[in-house]
Amino acid sequence: MTAQSPATRGAHHVGLTVLNLDQTAAFFLNTLHFKMVGEKPDYPAVFVSDGVTMITLWQAYDADTATRFDRKNVIGLHHLALAVESIAALHGLHKTLAADASVDVEFAPEPLGQGPSEHMMVSIPGGIRLEFIARPGV
Repeated sequence: MTAQSPATRGAHHVGLTVLNLDQTAAFFLNTLHFKMVGEKPDYPAVFVSDGVTMITLWQAYDADTATRFDRKNVIGLHHLALAVESIAALHGLHKTLAADASVDVEFAPEPLGQGPSEHMMVSIPGGIRLEFIARPGV
């Protein structure tokens, strides 16, 4: 049997529907220092990137009636995991996020499995759950 190459080559982007587009975009731009790479005001949507991963942020049609995320009962995206440059950077990011009243830190940096990588989990403005992961020496 011959092995076939995968039909895809990585993620082009991740699209996330958010409760408040302005707050979520500001979090990615100001807190995580992503760059805005596009927008579609009539949708509305904002496209942000860290230079590796592009994320499309879409405004929920009606934030008051939108179904809130339930990680144990909603089919689809459970969370988005983003790589962080180093474990020191992960701890620095944790300090920044823990001081931000709009961010709910689910857990502080801790070993991922048996380590040596570390990770943390947060909920950010807009109702999105993010995991940040750092490997030592990378």
